[in-house]
Amino acid sequence: MKSITTEITIDAPAKVVWETLTALDDYASWNPFVIEAEGKVAVGSRLVVGIQPPGKKVTKFRPTVTVADEEKKFEWLGHLGIRGLFDGRHQYLLEETADGGTRFVHSEEFTGVLVPLVLRMMGDTRAGFEAMNQALKDRAEAVARERG
Repeated sequence: MKSITTEITIDAPAKVVWETLTALDDYASWNPFVIEAEGKVAVGSRLVVGIQPPGKKVTKFRPTVTVADEEKKFEWLGHLGIRGLFDGRHQYLLEETADGGTRFVHSEEFTGVLVPLVLRMMGDTRAGFEAMNQALKDRAEAVARERG
Protein backbone atom coordinates (compact mmCIF):
# COMPACT_ATOMS: atom_id res chain seq x y z
CA MET A 1 0.00 0.00 0.00
CA LYS A 2 1.09 3.54 -0.77
CA SER A 3 -0.56 6.64 0.60
CA ILE A 4 -0.39 10.39 0.11
CA THR A 5 -1.67 12.84 2.73
CA THR A 6 -1.73 16.62 2.48
CA GLU A 7 -3.48 19.29 4.50
CA ILE A 8 -4.22 22.98 4.55
CA THR A 9 -6.02 25.39 6.88
CA ILE A 10 -8.83 27.32 5.23
CA ASP A 11 -10.16 30.55 6.73
CA ALA A 12 -13.77 29.66 5.99
CA PRO A 13 -16.41 27.63 7.84
CA ALA A 14 -16.69 23.91 7.10
CA LYS A 15 -20.12 24.58 5.56
CA VAL A 16 -18.57 26.81 2.87
CA VAL A 17 -15.69 24.41 2.24
CA TRP A 18 -18.14 21.50 1.95
CA GLU A 19 -20.37 23.40 -0.48
CA THR A 20 -17.36 24.25 -2.65
CA LEU A 21 -15.94 20.73 -2.50
CA THR A 22 -19.21 18.99 -3.34
CA ALA A 23 -20.28 21.31 -6.20
CA LEU A 24 -18.73 18.85 -8.65
CA ASP A 25 -20.01 20.63 -11.76
CA ASP A 26 -17.91 23.69 -10.81
CA TYR A 27 -14.56 21.84 -10.64
CA ALA A 28 -13.53 22.83 -14.16
CA SER A 29 -13.64 26.50 -13.16
CA TRP A 30 -11.29 26.27 -10.18
CA ASN A 31 -9.73 22.84 -9.61
CA PRO A 32 -6.30 22.35 -11.23
CA PHE A 33 -6.08 18.63 -10.29
CA VAL A 34 -9.56 17.11 -10.45
CA ILE A 35 -10.39 19.07 -13.56
CA GLU A 36 -13.82 17.55 -14.08
CA ALA A 37 -16.31 15.70 -11.94
CA GLU A 38 -19.91 14.66 -12.46
CA GLY A 39 -22.38 12.82 -10.31
CA LYS A 40 -24.13 13.00 -6.99
CA VAL A 41 -22.28 13.20 -3.67
CA ALA A 42 -24.22 10.34 -2.06
CA VAL A 43 -23.07 6.95 -0.78
CA GLY A 44 -23.27 4.38 -3.57
CA SER A 45 -23.33 6.97 -6.34
CA ARG A 46 -20.96 6.53 -9.29
CA LEU A 47 -19.00 9.61 -10.28
CA VAL A 48 -17.19 10.43 -13.49
CA VAL A 49 -13.87 12.04 -12.56
CA GLY A 50 -11.01 13.41 -14.63
CA ILE A 51 -7.70 14.03 -12.88
CA GLN A 52 -4.65 15.73 -14.31
CA PRO A 53 -1.45 15.57 -12.26
CA PRO A 54 1.02 18.35 -13.13
CA GLY A 55 2.59 17.77 -16.53
CA LYS A 56 0.45 14.71 -17.33
CA LYS A 57 -2.58 13.92 -19.46
CA VAL A 58 -6.09 13.65 -18.07
CA THR A 59 -7.07 10.24 -16.68
CA LYS A 60 -10.78 9.49 -16.38
CA PHE A 61 -12.34 6.93 -14.09
CA ARG A 62 -15.66 6.10 -12.44
CA PRO A 63 -15.27 5.83 -8.67
CA THR A 64 -18.06 5.01 -6.22
CA VAL A 65 -18.84 7.36 -3.32
CA THR A 66 -18.23 5.45 -0.08
CA VAL A 67 -18.70 8.28 2.46
CA ALA A 68 -20.67 11.53 2.21
CA ASP A 69 -20.83 12.87 5.76
CA GLU A 70 -21.91 16.48 5.30
CA GLU A 71 -19.33 19.06 6.34
CA LYS A 72 -17.05 16.28 7.66
CA LYS A 73 -15.93 13.63 5.15
CA PHE A 74 -16.23 12.87 1.43
CA GLU A 75 -14.63 9.69 0.11
CA TRP A 76 -14.66 7.62 -3.04
CA LEU A 77 -13.14 4.34 -4.15
CA GLY A 78 -11.90 3.96 -7.70
CA HIS A 79 -10.35 1.13 -9.67
CA LEU A 80 -8.16 1.08 -12.73
CA GLY A 81 -9.54 -1.80 -14.73
CA ILE A 82 -10.13 -4.89 -12.62
CA ARG A 83 -10.51 -4.45 -8.88
CA GLY A 84 -7.26 -5.32 -7.11
CA LEU A 85 -4.89 -4.20 -9.87
CA PHE A 86 -4.82 -0.53 -8.87
CA ASP A 87 -7.38 0.82 -6.43
CA GLY A 88 -7.50 4.27 -4.91
CA ARG A 89 -9.47 5.35 -1.84
CA HIS A 90 -9.63 9.15 -2.16
CA GLN A 91 -10.61 11.04 0.98
CA TYR A 92 -11.36 14.60 1.99
CA LEU A 93 -11.70 15.37 5.72
CA LEU A 94 -13.02 18.68 7.06
CA GLU A 95 -12.39 19.58 10.69
CA GLU A 96 -13.60 22.83 12.23
CA THR A 97 -10.88 24.86 13.91
CA ALA A 98 -11.28 26.86 17.12
CA ASP A 99 -11.30 30.13 15.16
CA GLY A 100 -14.14 29.09 12.83
CA GLY A 101 -11.96 27.94 9.96
CA THR A 102 -11.48 24.48 8.53
CA ARG A 103 -8.57 22.06 8.60
CA PHE A 104 -8.78 20.26 5.24
CA VAL A 105 -7.02 16.90 4.95
CA HIS A 106 -6.74 15.47 1.42
CA SER A 107 -5.45 11.92 1.11
CA GLU A 108 -5.48 8.75 -0.93
CA GLU A 109 -4.50 5.16 -0.24
CA PHE A 110 -3.41 3.13 -3.23
CA THR A 111 -3.52 -0.66 -3.21
CA GLY A 112 -3.04 -3.37 -5.80
CA VAL A 113 -0.31 -5.12 -7.71
CA LEU A 114 0.18 -2.25 -10.21
CA VAL A 115 0.66 0.53 -7.63
CA PRO A 116 4.41 1.07 -8.23
CA LEU A 117 4.04 1.18 -12.02
CA VAL A 118 0.93 3.35 -12.17
CA LEU A 119 2.14 5.88 -9.61
CA ARG A 120 5.36 6.36 -11.60
CA MET A 121 3.28 7.02 -14.72
CA MET A 122 0.99 9.45 -12.88
CA GLY A 123 3.77 11.88 -12.05
CA ASP A 124 3.70 14.13 -9.01
CA THR A 125 0.32 13.34 -7.51
CA ARG A 126 1.24 15.06 -4.22
CA ALA A 127 1.81 18.32 -6.13
CA GLY A 128 -1.63 17.88 -7.69
CA PHE A 129 -3.22 17.44 -4.26
CA GLU A 130 -1.42 20.53 -2.95
CA ALA A 131 -2.50 22.61 -5.96
CA MET A 132 -6.09 21.52 -5.44
CA ASN A 133 -5.90 22.31 -1.71
CA GLN A 134 -4.65 25.84 -2.41
CA ALA A 135 -7.31 26.42 -5.06
CA LEU A 136 -10.03 25.16 -2.69
CA LYS A 137 -8.70 27.47 0.02
CA ASP A 138 -8.72 30.47 -2.34
CA ARG A 139 -12.24 29.76 -3.59
CA ALA A 140 -13.81 28.96 -0.19
CA GLU A 141 -12.22 32.00 1.45
CA ALA A 142 -13.52 34.23 -1.36
CA VAL A 143 -17.04 32.83 -0.90
CA ALA A 144 -16.82 33.33 2.88
CA ARG A 145 -15.73 36.97 2.37
CA GLU A 146 -18.62 37.56 -0.05
CA ARG A 147 -21.11 36.20 2.48
CA GLY A 148 -19.61 38.39 5.17
